[in-house]
Amino acid sequence: MIRKLTCIECPAGCALLVEVESGKVVGITGNNCPKGEKYAITEVESPVRVLTSTVLTEGLPLKTIPVRTDAPIPKASLFKAMEEIRKIRIKKPLHVGNVITKNLAGSGANLIATRECLADQGSATQTI
Repeated sequence: MIRKLTCIECPAGCALLVEVESGKVVGITGNNCPKGEKYAITEVESPVRVLTSTVLTEGLPLKTIPVRTDAPIPKASLFKAMEEIRKIRIKKPLHVGNVITKNLAGSGANLIATRECLADQGSATQTI
C-alpha cells in the first residue's frame, strides 16, 4: 500500500510517498533530506502528537487554563489523555510551565500550563 504524506519537519513540506507492508515502512520517496525519512517512519509505524487543551478552574480569575503536554504522546493515547484532562480542576495559582499532571495517561509526558493564572488572595493556598 502507498501512503501520501506531507513532511512537517522543515518548511520545505516535501510530498512523501511511503510504501507500507504489514504496518511497516518498506520504501520512501520524495524526501529531500533525512528528516523526511525519519518523519515518515514515525508517522506510519508509531505516530505521536503534542496534545493541547484547556483545564477548568475553580476559584480563580480565569475559567479555563490552556495546557499542553511537554512531549509528544502516542496518537492512540489521545482519547484516554483527554478523559483525564476533563476530570482536572485547577484551584491554585499557576505559572507557565508548571506541571499539572505527571505521566498523563501513562504516556511519560507531563501536562503543563501554558498561561499564567494568578489567584485572588483568598484562593492562593488551595491545591490542585
